Amino acid sequence: MENLKDIVPVEEFNWDSYEKGETYSEQAKEDLVKTYDDTLNTMKDKEVVIGTVTALNKREVVVNIGFKSDGVVPMSEFRYNPDLKIGDEVEVFIENQEDKKGQLILSHKKARASRSWDRVNEALEKDEVIKGYVKCRTKGGMIVDVFGIEAFLPGSQIDVKPIRDYDIFVGKTMEFKIVKINHDYKNVVVSHKALIEAELELQKREIISRLEKGQVLEGTVKNITSYGVFIDLGGVDGLVHITDLSWGRVSHPEEIVKLDQKVNVVILDFDDEKRRIALGLKQLTPHPWDGLDANLKVGDKVKGKVVVMADYGAFIEIAPGVEGLIHVSEMSWTQHLRSAQDFMKTGDEIEAVVLTLDREERKMSLGVKQLKADPWDNIEERFYPGSKHVAKVRNFTNFGVFVEIEEGVDGLIHISDLSWTKKVKHPSEFTHIGSSIDVQVLEIDKENRRLSLGHKQLEENPWDVFETLFTVGSVHEGTIIELLDKGAVISLPYGVEGFATPKHLIKEDGSTAVIDEKLPFKVIEFNKEAKRIILSHSRIYEDEQKRTKDSGERKGGRSSSKAVVENINPTIEKTTLGDIEELVALKEKMEDAKASKKAKSAKSSQKKKDDKKHDNESEDYDSPELSEVIESSDDVEKEEATNADVDITTSESVAAESVETEESDNDASDAIDSEKASPEA
Repeated sequence: MENLKDIVPVEEFNWDSYEKGETYSEQAKEDLVKTYDDTLNTMKDKEVVIGTVTALNKREVVVNIGFKSDGVVPMSEFRYNPDLKIGDEVEVFIENQEDKKGQLILSHKKARASRSWDRVNEALEKDEVIKGYVKCRTKGGMIVDVFGIEAFLPGSQIDVKPIRDYDIFVGKTMEFKIVKINHDYKNVVVSHKALIEAELELQKREIISRLEKGQVLEGTVKNITSYGVFIDLGGVDGLVHITDLSWGRVSHPEEIVKLDQKVNVVILDFDDEKRRIALGLKQLTPHPWDGLDANLKVGDKVKGKVVVMADYGAFIEIAPGVEGLIHVSEMSWTQHLRSAQDFMKTGDEIEAVVLTLDREERKMSLGVKQLKADPWDNIEERFYPGSKHVAKVRNFTNFGVFVEIEEGVDGLIHISDLSWTKKVKHPSEFTHIGSSIDVQVLEIDKENRRLSLGHKQLEENPWDVFETLFTVGSVHEGTIIELLDKGAVISLPYGVEGFATPKHLIKEDGSTAVIDEKLPFKVIEFNKEAKRIILSHSRIYEDEQKRTKDSGERKGGRSSSKAVVENINPTIEKTTLGDIEELVALKEKMEDAKASKKAKSAKSSQKKKDDKKHDNESEDYDSPELSEVIESSDDVEKEEATNADVDITTSESVAAESVETEESDNDASDAIDSEKASPEA
């Protein structure tokens, strides 16, 4: 009983629960529930959780995520990881906690995709090595599955060696490094080559440190390009340029080597900084020039094959690795240099003459035209001055025509030697390139290999005949064929041309002659040496008017003289010898009349001179030849004007003399009559 006194009553004891058989208190219940809940995971749909692989087979993987049941994931979602085993932790995505069959539905692919971009960016930042599954081949590379994202693997980033067959990598899981991410287009670029470049770089440094110029190494043909061959020297690559493959001409490196072929090469040069190595293959064999015939000398004939063509010449291979150049100027004696393709083509077998030979510089020049005789050696015998030939027009210049009589023999026809009668401004007016033309050799310049030729010399000089036909003052019918600022060119009979200034083209009605108009023209100057004929149409009617005027003046002069005499006679009859004052008055009257006529004639002459001066000042002569023609025409006019003045003065003096003669006759008769009458007086 005493022990019962020490018992402390339980606070808030629930007798109702005790009677029902519930022996746990409220706090104990809460603790027990909490402990049970901790053994279970709280799961939500569409959530990524970590699970453990509990079982797997070829089709599926069983994953425990701490739920009341395990989930199943297709094995195809783990193909990127062929090393998956029981006990590995994997990420899964809860698609459905319980389907119709009560099964927990999980997805490893969606779990990777939901967090893939975070992991990709993290791998790029930390330069991590990741695993990826090569799904398929595409243009220029491969498609790789990385964290559920399709990344691109360029062909150049698969391996350090060129890959010719991409299909051998399809379906393989490989290690990669992420080298580039394009967030705008959601593109990821990976590289497998980057994983081994660091190791290879160490190997390269070690290999290059042991390299020496002139060292011979064995390598493998790694790649062939149009400009050379890349050789793998065991971790480092070197280039054999196409010119270092063979001493001879090589069109493409495939003519010498093949892929994966083992070859010995010599180190020509290398760059430690740029990691470049220059290799040579032909240097392992003797130079062909060293084996060239020692007796070969300048002037010898050789045979070879055209291997290279250029505009300036052709390269001839007379022995493997030994070539000579035939310049285009050494292919023919002709002076008209053309392209070398006009004489030969690649692959032709030809014979040539050695012109120069330099064994030290390993250069040789050849010639083909030397196989033929030089046409200028006996030029005087075949093309002597005065000989006539047919030539081909090759080219034009402003001063003449270049023609070729035969191959290597060219000549020049000066523009003045084309025609006797026509004024040729440019040779293209007379002939055209490629046409044939008859020529006569005028002069030979053998030193400069030139011929002076003429075409008009084949005919007699028609100006000897023209001199008798087109005399000064003769009139001929002509046609205006060309109008210029300084005058007109007139076509005359017999194919000759003349020239008339604008003032000589004025017709009688005051109008100016036009082109293609036929008119009579008077020759006012003929110059045989200068082959010049000056014409005038206006001079024809002007001379006619002048003759008519002169004729009228002569008749008027005679009438006035008779009138004066008649006036004098009556006066004389009325006067006596003592009337001296009357005689003096008559004499002064006659002298005044004579002076008036002279003043009138001088005024008319001065007016003509002023008109000529005005015309000369108004004209601007650009052409020296035309100016000479016009000046010659003016000189002729001045000369004619002077002659006209002389004619007028002469006619006046004749009239005055006739008056004086009549006066003296009358005085004499009067004196006789006076004498007869004096005895009577």
